[in-house]
Amino acid sequence: MSKKRGLSVEEKRTRMMEVFHEKKDVFQLKELEKICPKEKGITSMSVKDVLQSLVDDNMVNAEKIGTSNYFWCFPSAAMLSRKRKLDQLDSEMHILKKKKDSHGAAIATAKATREGGEERDELLQQISVKEKMLEAVKNEVLKYKECDPEVLEKKKSELLVCRESINRWTDNIFSVQTWCKNKFGIDNKQMCANFSIPEDLDYIS
Repeated sequence: MSKKRGLSVEEKRTRMMEVFHEKKDVFQLKELEKICPKEKGITSMSVKDVLQSLVDDNMVNAEKIGTSNYFWCFPSAAMLSRKRKLDQLDSEMHILKKKKDSHGAAIATAKATREGGEERDELLQQISVKEKMLEAVKNEVLKYKECDPEVLEKKKSELLVCRESINRWTDNIFSVQTWCKNKFGIDNKQMCANFSIPEDLDYIS
């Protein structure tokens, strides 16, 4: 008989948020350590860490009164917190798109002139930065999957567009490598070494 799978961190976070929303009350840690295992299947040993992660992400409010710490999150407050986070993600996505358009033009120029040098080095660095930024935004969106499904679906579509754009940039670099190989007999390995192109450069999925 297979061992029962434990809850993931995100599942624990979601279930703990359900406790706050369903009971609409203020709790101390020791109260949550009793309620969460009994009603939501969250082990008492992990309650403190899960709670702290929600506080760190501004999804749960915390206040020290005297010698005791109190935690609460009413549905309206949680919705406002998630809306602020999504607005922040919207802003980051907008900035990312603007930079993508700017560097897309630079790639087109590089392909037309078939030149390497500093422009190519900068282009490769920017692709790497954009991939990391996209990954970070994707991770942030996943953390808030309990938000409005339509909003998250929009985020996924926008991420897909950005990913396709990066893959087009990568394809342009591959085209330049092929052109140089056919025109000047420069193999890909030598070109990667001369222009600091990562040998493992590939499309992202």
